[in-house]
Amino acid sequence: MKNVPFVHLHFHTEYSLLDGACQIDRVMETAHELGMNSVAITDHGTLYGVVDFYKKAKSSGIKPVLGCETYVTAGSMLERKSATGRTPMHHLVLLAENDAGYSNLIRLISLASLEGFYYKPRVDKELLRKHSKGLIALSSCLKGEVASLCLANDLDGAVRVANEYSEIFGKNNFFLEVQDHGIPEQRIVNRGVLEVAKRTGLPLIATNDVHYLKKEHAEAHEVLLCLQTQTVMTDPNRMKYSSDQFYMKSGAEMQELFGDYPGAIENTVAIAARCNVDLRLDKDLHFPKFDIPGNLHEKQYLTQLAIDGLKQRYGVTNIEKPANDEERRIRDRFLFEMDVIEKTGFINYFLVVWDFIRFAHEQNIPVGPGRGSGAGSIVAYALGITGIDPLRYNLIFERFLNPERVSPPDFDIDFCQVRRGEVIEYVRQKYGRDNVAQIITFGTLGAKTVIRDIGRALEIPLSECDRLAKMIPEDPNMTLEKALKANPEFSEAVEKDPNARRIMKYATVLEGLPRNQGTHAAGVVIGERPLIDIVPLTRDKDGQTITQLEMKPLGLIGLLKMDFLGLKTLTVIQEAVEHIARCKNVKLDMAALPMDDAATFELLNRGDTVGVFQVESKGMRDLLRRIGLTRFEDLIAMIALFRPGPMKMLDDYVNRKHGKVKLAYDHPLLEPILKETHGVMLYQEQVQQAANVLAGFSLGQGDVLRRAMGKKDPKEMASMRDKFVQGCAKTNKIPARIAEKIFDNIEKFAGYGFNKSHSAAYAVVSWQTAYLKAHYPVEFVSALLSSEIGNTDKLPVLVAEAQEMGIEVLPPNVNDSDVRFKPVGNGIRYGMAGIKNVGVGAVEAIIREREARGPFLGLVDFCLRIDSQLVNRKTLESLIKCGAFDFTGMSRGRLSAGLDFAINRAAEQHRDQQSGQTSLFDMLGTTAGSASPDELPPGDPWPESDMLAAERELLGFYISGHPLTAHEWALTKFSLVEAKHLETLEPGTVTRVGGLATQLQKRFTKAKQEPFGVFRLEHLNGSVEVVAFPDTYREFGVYLQEAAPVMVCGEVSKEEQGVRIKAYEVYPLKEVHRYFTERISVHLPAAGLDDGKLLKVKEILGRHPGETAVHICLEFPTGEKVFVETNRQYKAAATEKFVREIEHAIGEDSVYIGVCKRPCRKPNSGRNGKQWAARRTQSG
Repeated sequence: MKNVPFVHLHFHTEYSLLDGACQIDRVMETAHELGMNSVAITDHGTLYGVVDFYKKAKSSGIKPVLGCETYVTAGSMLERKSATGRTPMHHLVLLAENDAGYSNLIRLISLASLEGFYYKPRVDKELLRKHSKGLIALSSCLKGEVASLCLANDLDGAVRVANEYSEIFGKNNFFLEVQDHGIPEQRIVNRGVLEVAKRTGLPLIATNDVHYLKKEHAEAHEVLLCLQTQTVMTDPNRMKYSSDQFYMKSGAEMQELFGDYPGAIENTVAIAARCNVDLRLDKDLHFPKFDIPGNLHEKQYLTQLAIDGLKQRYGVTNIEKPANDEERRIRDRFLFEMDVIEKTGFINYFLVVWDFIRFAHEQNIPVGPGRGSGAGSIVAYALGITGIDPLRYNLIFERFLNPERVSPPDFDIDFCQVRRGEVIEYVRQKYGRDNVAQIITFGTLGAKTVIRDIGRALEIPLSECDRLAKMIPEDPNMTLEKALKANPEFSEAVEKDPNARRIMKYATVLEGLPRNQGTHAAGVVIGERPLIDIVPLTRDKDGQTITQLEMKPLGLIGLLKMDFLGLKTLTVIQEAVEHIARCKNVKLDMAALPMDDAATFELLNRGDTVGVFQVESKGMRDLLRRIGLTRFEDLIAMIALFRPGPMKMLDDYVNRKHGKVKLAYDHPLLEPILKETHGVMLYQEQVQQAANVLAGFSLGQGDVLRRAMGKKDPKEMASMRDKFVQGCAKTNKIPARIAEKIFDNIEKFAGYGFNKSHSAAYAVVSWQTAYLKAHYPVEFVSALLSSEIGNTDKLPVLVAEAQEMGIEVLPPNVNDSDVRFKPVGNGIRYGMAGIKNVGVGAVEAIIREREARGPFLGLVDFCLRIDSQLVNRKTLESLIKCGAFDFTGMSRGRLSAGLDFAINRAAEQHRDQQSGQTSLFDMLGTTAGSASPDELPPGDPWPESDMLAAERELLGFYISGHPLTAHEWALTKFSLVEAKHLETLEPGTVTRVGGLATQLQKRFTKAKQEPFGVFRLEHLNGSVEVVAFPDTYREFGVYLQEAAPVMVCGEVSKEEQGVRIKAYEVYPLKEVHRYFTERISVHLPAAGLDDGKLLKVKEILGRHPGETAVHICLEFPTGEKVFVETNRQYKAAATEKFVREIEHAIGEDSVYIGVCKRPCRKPNSGRNGKQWAARRTQSG
């Protein structure tokens, strides 16, 4: 069929969220397939996708037409409702004819969201009149105002409205749309529109209101609408389009529909030709202007600030007259950077960043050492923007700001999470609120999400959707296409499972579409003038102004985008330093810590890093023990290595570090570059240095090479290879064959290379937290606990860590607790804001009263002195339940029972005071702090189980200490099943489980009157009934005492009352290690092993004599393990204390206890044999 020139001017891309199914990349492909050289973007009410659309269209050789389908309200956009209810609104398509039109479009769409939003972002005709210049308008679909009047057979009204729009936009700038999707109403409207055109002389335009690319995508689009409206495909009332014709039709198809409509097809081409907007991507900068004090030029001011900083950082007193080679090195680097910063036009940028970081420092807001490539700048270091010396750690400036390929630099700054908002507010005040906004983000229908969401719309059981989704490999860049190749199980499911095929039928169309808007966690954009003049704006769910463009498009436009990152660890460090100053009278300068501290290295090398930044995961702790850090640079390397790509180099790195692999370099000139990382090209900066030294590239050209290798563009790579080989020959006379080999090896490593500046900056924070934990554990852990207030998942983990470190976590106390956790001697007092139902405001009120008038005498005194509106009854109940009033000496049961009495007593006294009455105690002259004897009515103590349950509910753990807590290690190690999982076992299973023997009853058999025992075995999450029949009771009854911690070996049965255990053997928990330990092995990392560590192990073995032989396992960095038998005299008791002592000396998980898997100790106990063999899987 002959190609008919036609341009789609009413087109909804993926950015018409959950309505448009046209991914922009595929739009351009389809346009080429249809022979179209231009296409428009007109999403519903927003300009989310304009920059992405513009850029991809231009790079595809397609002319972009930028527009939007707006919502025009019948009345004022500031009104929410009319007298008859919700004000009607109509659709109107706006297209930008030129740059002025695009600016007006930005303003209209921004104001629609910022001021006119009511269900939808709305404009009104008054606003359209103000900002109509440079815009072309189309009358839109059935929901357009002209179409609506035509459908209502009000042609006079349609003519009036059409003329009104023509008058608003000007002659030849308003077009009457005709559409035909096979919908009967459209035929009525089209006849009316033809009549309106005849009466007004206004031109026609044919459009297809595109929402998906291919006709066969119509059903997938229906599923997408189900996701939008949260309904299912079987719902007869669900929202759906009336036909399958809303696709990207060819010019010929449109000609067939509208060939009889004069000019309707031709006008699309004419309008596209008129629309010429230049977004000037990567051309203009809209950075804010920093006001220079005095009469200085901006370069003079930046130079002055930086020179002052160099004096402070390096002690350089006269930069123009360096005193030695080191000062000359500093000067040369400084002058080089300043020259590049000036030539690239970023002096003002450095001043803007310096200014808000200066503000943070002056306000004592913790600031990180910098992350990302910015740490490679000596100017940034001198200004205090970053906190790591780029010369000491060989960091490269050109990785940050490359004179060979100029792109705006990007400082990522970490601030204290709690006070980050203060810095953003300073920036708003400094540059104007209209010039600053946060940045939008979009959640997408990723591979896993799209499976679950489509499954929900198709009513496929959630369990099946989850099963399929879990087959998708964990990778942020994973797609369904990649998953089919990567996981044969997923591929097989898609081939054979009917539900999987149903999902995939639609998933290939919907995968990757944006599904919702959000706000970037850290991104802030700052402009030279009001942002509404530069980019479209909207509001987030909290009403804050945000951009309609994401981070990358904002950078292309030339706006200053900053990451104001909130890092919780900085808050922890600051709080720990404050604790240290108060408790130890030591003023710690975290920027001046010794980077060779032995205690810190020891802590890191034994993997004792829970709470230590970046290295607290189990994998990191294992790696720390394997590597054996001996210098700070090792920590930098480790952080760079522990990522999915470089992990392939891990073993090679460790082997090289420990001399297991001989270091070999492709060329001697590479040795100085790679020596630090033992011959492994780990950092991106090493690629730059290698190209510089071998091929004579500048470091900037080396960065261009690094980027090319990362992108793997074949054409660019071939060009760079030629330049590299020629450069090697010219600079160092390296033969082409060797140069080619070196290039191939660099290319292989470059794919995994990490930004050293980023890794070094993170390593600084890791070192700081490790130092604090090694030297000031109580203060550090206290701050760490405070950082997790309200996180009931993380708090118990940190409390357990504190206890393992020998730090007692003290219960809350209204006379001592503060808002947050605080060190008290060698313990930590629980912060009251960490108690469920107790808000910060209530705690602050308690502290204010306590500090003003002394400690509380008891509950009545507390109620008398604290405003009940600030601390309500629910708060009081929570404080009592978690032990905050235990100082009274009264049981929590009595305190709880007397709460009404205390509240009423306080209310009564307040009424008396207000009426002027005087109580007996007032006449006696009693002080406010002891207003009355703090007696309460009698009340029964709570059962311990109730008291502990309340603690767990309110605090997340048992702060009083469950009787089993002391035996938790033995329970975990020697039980074959957790008590709470007993009911999952089959009847007849023989197993081993521990707990407290409670409600003990001694009974007698009817026939022989033999004694037997019945008791509840209580565990942390409930209890189970146990019966010890005469034989068992006779042998093991001695261990059955009330509340005795025991291990029961027995057979599971299930009865109407629930699970029951028939006991065969019973042992005291404290001795269970004697009966069920088969072997002990102590694993020692060969890296860094010395006589001192071996002597420590020997001493610990001597302190814990037992009956189990101990083996030593030497673990080599290569992964090899060598077992060595110890002298026969070294037998140990496999107790928790023994294990903890070894782990503290050597490292976590360094002791292996071989536990007997037979449920019973004695071979003839119950069914301990054949039965065990048959059921060992269930029992263990």
